[in-house]
Parts: sequence; C-alpha cells; structure tokens
Amino acid sequence: MVLDHIQLADGTSRVEIAERTGLTPQTVSGIVRRLIDEGIVREDGARSSSGGKPRTVLRINPDAGRAVGLHFDPVELACVVVDLLGRPLVTARRPTPADMDPAKVTAAMAGLVEAVLAEAGVARDRVLGLGLASPGPIDQSLGEVISPPQLSDWTRVPLKQMVADATGLPVTLDNDATAAAIGERWAGAGRGVANFAYFFLGTGVGGGLVLGHQVHRGGSMNAAEFGHTSVTESGPDCYCGNRGCLESMINPAALVAETHRRLATGAESALSAAFRRSPSTVDHAALCRAAAAGDPLAHAVIGEAAERLATVAVNVVNIVDVELIILGGHGIRHVEAQFRQATVRALGERAIARRIRQVDVALSPLGDDAAAIGGAALVLHSTFSPQVSALLAG
Repeated sequence: MVLDHIQLADGTSRVEIAERTGLTPQTVSGIVRRLIDEGIVREDGARSSSGGKPRTVLRINPDAGRAVGLHFDPVELACVVVDLLGRPLVTARRPTPADMDPAKVTAAMAGLVEAVLAEAGVARDRVLGLGLASPGPIDQSLGEVISPPQLSDWTRVPLKQMVADATGLPVTLDNDATAAAIGERWAGAGRGVANFAYFFLGTGVGGGLVLGHQVHRGGSMNAAEFGHTSVTESGPDCYCGNRGCLESMINPAALVAETHRRLATGAESALSAAFRRSPSTVDHAALCRAAAAGDPLAHAVIGEAAERLATVAVNVVNIVDVELIILGGHGIRHVEAQFRQATVRALGERAIARRIRQVDVALSPLGDDAAAIGGAALVLHSTFSPQVSALLAG
C-alpha cells in the first residue's frame, strides 16, 4: 500500500502516506526505510509544510528494476522494456509468423525479447518479469489462450509456460485490453483515477475496467468484453454467438467492407478513383486518413462507428458509474478526435448521472504501444500494487 501510494502520488511524504493509508507513522517510517534500503524508493529533497519542519519528498526510483512487455497480435508482435515508472526505454516490432504456428510464434517472441533487452543494455537479473498481453479469452488458472478471434486453431495453447520456457523469464499473462488498462493506470490517462473504463480498438474491440483503484477481472478473469455488447439486433452474427456486437460492426474489416459497398454503388468520395483502380488499396488506414481529411463518405462511415461505440460507453457508465472513459489502440489512428467527440456528446446527453457529474473522455497517451506498455505494467502491477483479496486475507 505504501509503495502504491508513492507511485501514484509522484512526490509524497511519510506524513501524507500515514494520513491517506491509515497506517501509523511508525509503521510507515519502517516500511519506507526498508524500501529505501532495497533501492526501490528514493528521497528527493524536501518541501515546506504548514507549521512544521520541511517534509522529505519520496519518489519511486525508476532505475531500481526493469520490466518487459510483449503484445501478441495476429498481425504484429510489439515488445518494450520499461523502467519502474512504466516509461519505455526501447520498443521494437516484428510481423507475427504468417502460419500462426504456436511454436513458431513463441520462438519469434523470444527472439524479439532478446533483441530488445540487448538494445536496452539490460541484464536479465535486473528484469522483474515479462508481461504478455494476448487476445482472449484466457484461462488464467492454466495460462492458456483459448480460440481467440483470428486464431481459431489455438485451442488451449499453454502460451504462458511456452514463453517462460523460451525466454527464461517469469511470465504474467493477461488479456491485451486488460493489460492496456493496467498500463493506463500505471503510466497513462488513468493514473490516480479510482474508476475508469478503457476501450481498446485494434483488430477487434476489447476493454478493461478499474474500479476502486483495482482491476476488475470478473469470475472467469475475462471481464470488460465491451466489444461483445449488442448495438443492433439486425446486425451480423458474431463469432461469440451473439448478434450485432459492437466489434462485429466497427472492426477494421467491417468498416472497410461498408466503405467498399458504398463506393460500389457509385457514392462520390476522394477514395472513388483509388477504388476503381484497385479496391484493395482502400483499406482501413486509407479510410481513416480520408475521414480525418474531411471526406464526406469516409467521415460518415467512421461517424457511424463512433456513435455505436459511444452507445456502449453510455451503457458502461450507467452500469458501473466510472468517472473516466479512455479510448486507445491502433484502430482509431487518425480519427481519435471523431470517436472522442461522439463519446463526449453521448455521455453528455444520455448518461443517467449527467446532472450530478460529467464523465471525462480521454485519448490514451500511450498510443499504439498501449498493450505492450500494459504488458510491462502487468509485471509492475502484480509486483507492487496492493490486491484487495490479499489485504483482506491478511
């Protein structure tokens, strides 16, 4: 608890820690002394206090350790080394092996981790662990990935153990969107926020929930699947068994298909000429760039997607009463503002508690690296953040 408070405060004193945690000053002093001796916390000058002697400022020592984050996406592997504050030191990317063979994917992951550690000049004995952010669903008790989208042949792949064996590092495995939410809590827009929901838009739509400063995982450890909320009963069937899911309506492939349908019917757009020459060139990146440039057709397609996401954001706010919505992921690159505006407008008009407080909507400052940084944050979070169950058990 003491360490978590120091990390979130980014500059606090022993007195403030005692006041905010309810621990006695003697207990706090003893814990702080131990953390300083271990090199995890450092004293960083002093600041004046009202009516007393100056208080010594405590901060996390960012050089006390390193963590590795690895994001496994069906298209790309991303790896990052971070310091104890979650700040990236080195980041690298490689294409995921095309045949998606688990052994080949694991070997590619191990090679990328080795390359990133070498570039960062980090010895393995300074690495606290490796956080692996993977598409879900995940069986946390066994460390297995179970038939995620685009990886239907991955039936109970023991990815956690495979990566641990290949890298020689202790591995923490979690859903990529949950990992990204933890990254936001540790080093992003959710830092210090007690209750927030994170929407991760990539090849699909994932989510993460932080409630009362704790990551909410649910009974099977697969909570916050915001992408599998129905937004229309007349929508397409989803692989999850539902119909009209947000993910099936606004994933990049669905948006490109809708754009192609409109262009094929003769709708005028800056994309029309390229579509006539070679439809494949009108991909998701081209669509988002055109929307950002103000093209009416592209803007309309993205606008409809943003409204659908905003509807789900309203539902989430009405159910769990968070104070912040964070939007991130490479799926909204170039059109972040359009998605944010739609969400702000919907929450202002339709959130049940809108006359009591305004829910903030933030764009992730972690950008395309959110899941990889979140993977590293998994290690930091599991190592240093208090878990309610453990505190109650104690």
